[in-house]
Formats: sequence, structure tokens, C-alpha cells
Amino acid sequence: METSLFLAKFWGWYLILFFFILSFNPGRIKQIFTFLKDAKFVILVSFLAIIIGLLNILFHNIWEADWRFIITAIGWVALFEGVTLFIFPERIIKIMEYLNMKLIQVTYVLLFICGLFLLNSI
Repeated sequence: METSLFLAKFWGWYLILFFFILSFNPGRIKQIFTFLKDAKFVILVSFLAIIIGLLNILFHNIWEADWRFIITAIGWVALFEGVTLFIFPERIIKIMEYLNMKLIQVTYVLLFICGLFLLNSI
């Protein structure tokens, strides 16, 4: 349970900070997508996502119908994004750009709500 509490705090604060950073500086999103045109950056981001996803899954792979599932889902999403971005970079970047333009405000709000939920669950 200690690992679950630690990861709930970590991901909760991370998601809230990410929300505020992108809310106060939305130009960062455009900058990230500009960087995604560089193959070295894509490889680095892919490896980082794979490492974060694997570590999260190895330390916390709990499939219970409560707040701990969110932590497990974050790990699996990170792993899946890292692997797919590494294998199919052009296709995944196009999908990310399309979804980003259509769902950016929804994504911000969901990140914020998810972060608050994790912090309030502990």
C-alpha cells in the first residue's frame, strides 16, 4: 500500500503541475510538437515513456476498481505510448497532433481532475 500512496501523490502532483504549466504557457504544446519533428527527440521521449511505464507497472500493477487502477492505467498508457511512438513515430505524431488540436481543453481539465482525485484518495 505504501507504493500506491507514493505513486498517488507523485502522479497527483505531476498532473496538477502539468495542468498549470500548460495553462499558463500554452506555447509549450506547440514547442513540443515542433521538437517531435526531430528523430533524436522522439527516440529520447520514447525511451523515457517506456522506462516510466515499466517502472510504474513493475511497482504498481493493481487492477482493483478503486483509485489504484488510475495509477496502473497511467503506467500502461505510458508504456503503450512509448512503444508505439518508438515503432511508428510518424503515424503516432500525426494522431497526437490531431487529437491535441481537437481535445486540448478537455485533456487539460481531465488531467487536473485526475490529479485532484489521486491526491484526495490518499
